[in-house]
Amino acid sequence: MLIERHHYPTLSFESINPSLVPPIMVSSISQTSILLLLLFYASTFQKGMSNNLREVRCNEKDRQTLLIFKQGIVRDPYNKLVTWSSEKDCCAWKGVQCDNTTSRVTKLDLSTQSLEGEMNLALLELEFLNHLDLSMNNFNAISIPSIPNDVISDSNLQYLDLSLSGYNLSMDNLNWLSQLSSLKQLDLRGTDLHKETNWLLAMPPSLSNLYLRDCQLTSISPSANLTSLVTVDLSYNNFNSELPCWLFNLSNDISHLDLSWSSLHGEIPLSLFNHQNLEYLDLSHNMFSGSIPSSLGNLTSLTFLDIGSNSFSGTISETHFSRLRNLEYLHLSNSSFAFHFNPEWVPLFQLKVLDLDNTNQGAKLPSWIYTQKSLEYLDISSSGITFVDEDRFKRLIAGNYFMLDMSNNSINEDISNVMLNSSFIKLRHNNFSGRLPQLSNVQYVDLSHNSFTGSIPPGWQNLNYLFYINLWSNKLFGEVPVELSNLTRLEVMNLGKNEFYGTIPINMPQNLQVVILRYNHFEGSIPPQLFNLSFLAHLDLAHNKLSGSIPQVTYNITQMVRSEFSHSFVDDDLINLFTKGQDYEYNLKWPRATVDLSANNLTGEIPLELFGLIQVQTLNLSYNHLIGTIPKTIGGMKNLESLDLSNNKLFGEIPQTMTTLSFLSYLNMSCNNFTGQI
Repeated sequence: MLIERHHYPTLSFESINPSLVPPIMVSSISQTSILLLLLFYASTFQKGMSNNLREVRCNEKDRQTLLIFKQGIVRDPYNKLVTWSSEKDCCAWKGVQCDNTTSRVTKLDLSTQSLEGEMNLALLELEFLNHLDLSMNNFNAISIPSIPNDVISDSNLQYLDLSLSGYNLSMDNLNWLSQLSSLKQLDLRGTDLHKETNWLLAMPPSLSNLYLRDCQLTSISPSANLTSLVTVDLSYNNFNSELPCWLFNLSNDISHLDLSWSSLHGEIPLSLFNHQNLEYLDLSHNMFSGSIPSSLGNLTSLTFLDIGSNSFSGTISETHFSRLRNLEYLHLSNSSFAFHFNPEWVPLFQLKVLDLDNTNQGAKLPSWIYTQKSLEYLDISSSGITFVDEDRFKRLIAGNYFMLDMSNNSINEDISNVMLNSSFIKLRHNNFSGRLPQLSNVQYVDLSHNSFTGSIPPGWQNLNYLFYINLWSNKLFGEVPVELSNLTRLEVMNLGKNEFYGTIPINMPQNLQVVILRYNHFEGSIPPQLFNLSFLAHLDLAHNKLSGSIPQVTYNITQMVRSEFSHSFVDDDLINLFTKGQDYEYNLKWPRATVDLSANNLTGEIPLELFGLIQVQTLNLSYNHLIGTIPKTIGGMKNLESLDLSNNKLFGEIPQTMTTLSFLSYLNMSCNNFTGQI
């Protein structure tokens, strides 16, 4: 504190000289007036302090070091470094923090600024720096100058975050880290370290938190002196080895261990389950084998456990989890061990997340799952479940989940009287029957490949946040409600392979990207408004009773003209795509432009505008009554992979411009009246 540099007199009642007080006040001076004098002295003292602070400037050596770093920056889109000028005290520069007493730089935070250029770690010469964060930037190179040992060994740096600081940013040598004797947290996530084979030996023993996720590491030393570690994240690397010995010698204070996606194999040593302070354990997506020991239950502090996607064998039962009263996140997906839970078991924990995707739960849904009242994410898909407790099951799926996924089982229940409240609902590939359930606050619903009957419930027209609906392959019927146009956020509408009838609604939600009405009984003409849906990328009206001509209007389908795909789909969003003469299950995550109007009763000529959709990859107009010739402009559809114009009444010569369609791998123009050479 600057107060130590100034010698202000101690102020008390006794220190006030009566001779300095006017005579008229001597006799009437009171404690109140003395307090006023005290306030006067205090304000004078504070003014002296603030004036002195304004006079202090940052250390010149620190300023020069910061400017060396700035020289390497070639792009600063948020103008963070504009303030780094000689006109300002460097302690006032954005991102810089100085100590109030020494005026030395103690913290530099330039995270998430999209800085481009060279990351110059001359910053390590800042003697009093204890916090350095350059994460989430776009550096393309790292410069690590030779720093004298006496400088770096006296470093006060405790926090160093260079994570995600540049695409393919690499470091060949980490030896400089070993001298940072005070370092407690190191985050190099996303940095390419594949050339550094002795990275572990460079780690200072003082480390408490180590984050080396996705660093392309290929080797890991069998021993290391890192007994102070509390957090270890070595996920998304390629070690191709067994667990190293030093991991079992960690202090009992270890609380976070993430080794997922790291090509580790072998059995899990029993000593790993002795760390009773461990709260987070992720061993998923490796090649671990052997059985899960019952000593897993020793980890009584666990809140997060993921041991899925390995090669574990044996049996897992309530004895493994009976003492884990703090567990909130349990991931056992893609596991081959057998599940044997006592039907009377009631866990001590209440989970928020339960992931049992692709496991063998047996024919009956385990009873203990019904006891979980705090679930926000429930995935029991592809788990062989056939039987459920009807009443308890209906209460279970009526929960307010973010994600509810029971796909790919054989559950046979009528859930028409259930209100589903989850944001994401996946119940595809089951035997659900009866009318469609009521929905509330839903964003995504997939009820495809079931046996639902009846029409679309009126309440579905009020789902303001719905962006995905898939009802493919059910027994639904009736007309499509015109009120669906009110679903302004709807992007995917798949009503295919049902028994819907009537005309296609003229008004459709303007954000639609996928419209599938295939295999129904729609009749009447194709609404021209469909070709004004700017974001439409997949239009499938095949196998209906549509008549009239293909609309000859100005097609305003941006995504079929320009490659500007945008979507909100998730990894397993699948649709049935007919292309190249076959049916496929296609992942919507990969943009694809399709127009399929086949197997209808369409007449007239093919509009020229249709051949202007140059991003289209599949065009199928087969099995209609179309007439006319194929225009030369078809040669502009450079992305065509599958073209089927068969079984129409087309005539004339096949345009030579089609020879420019270099991606075309399927072509069917049979059963027409073409002339001339092919």
